[in-house]
Amino acid sequence: MLATHIRRSRWKSVALTTAAVLVGLTTPALTASPAAATTTEYDDTYYADAIGKSGTALKDSLHTIISDQTTISYSAVWNALKVTDQDPNNSSNVKLLYSGISRSKSLNGGSTGNWNREHVWAQSHGDFGTSAGPGTDLHHLRPEDVQVNSIRGNKDFDNGGSSFTNSGGSLTDSNSFEPRDAVKGDVARMILYMAVRYEGDDSWPDLEPNDAVTNGSVPYHGRLSVLKQWNDEDPPDSFEERRNEVIYDSYQGNRNPFIDHPEWVESIW
Repeated sequence: MLATHIRRSRWKSVALTTAAVLVGLTTPALTASPAAATTTEYDDTYYADAIGKSGTALKDSLHTIISDQTTISYSAVWNALKVTDQDPNNSSNVKLLYSGISRSKSLNGGSTGNWNREHVWAQSHGDFGTSAGPGTDLHHLRPEDVQVNSIRGNKDFDNGGSSFTNSGGSLTDSNSFEPRDAVKGDVARMILYMAVRYEGDDSWPDLEPNDAVTNGSVPYHGRLSVLKQWNDEDPPDSFEERRNEVIYDSYQGNRNPFIDHPEWVESIW
């Protein structure tokens, strides 16, 4: 049974651009307020060594905490995603990340019309493959339509681009990918989780965010400034929070700290 997830002070205000109603006046664009401080039931236990820290000290502490992790095989990811990403409105389906499409759990594979395993932190960014470790870490693996997965490829994340078939509102251009609004924060928190979890002190590369969109095979992922904005604009919702619980309770035994404490993104970066 999933642990009850108690959260207080989740609410934050998001400033919206308002059109001017008087001729000749313009209203400046406003941005989302930084993520508000949160309190969770895990602060006195799981996160005890991180509470009160900031910057590098916070990042180092969180790395130690979330590195206590059970790894699973790449083949086991198929069945895990059927649980972690189950459509809350249809238990026979999974919800596809970028498309927002609800698709039968049984349609997993590599053919057109199937869904497959999307590495949100592109596996070529660090060349970690699909061996147990970053290549099988459920905190950044999500179900996605085969063709949409191919369109995203290994592009960095940024604003802008054009729509495409089954995009669900996501956009892409020659060197970047913009997920639909409802999961922009999810994507940001997955990328930044990977940057904290994998610091190069085991057999895996040191993954870090940067502000580029041409990272290719180096162990970096961008664009950090945009990811921070998305984290503020799209706070964790019930789907993302449930997913964090399932991974923690049933699979890996570790959590994505930026789902529990989105304000830690600004504290570290």
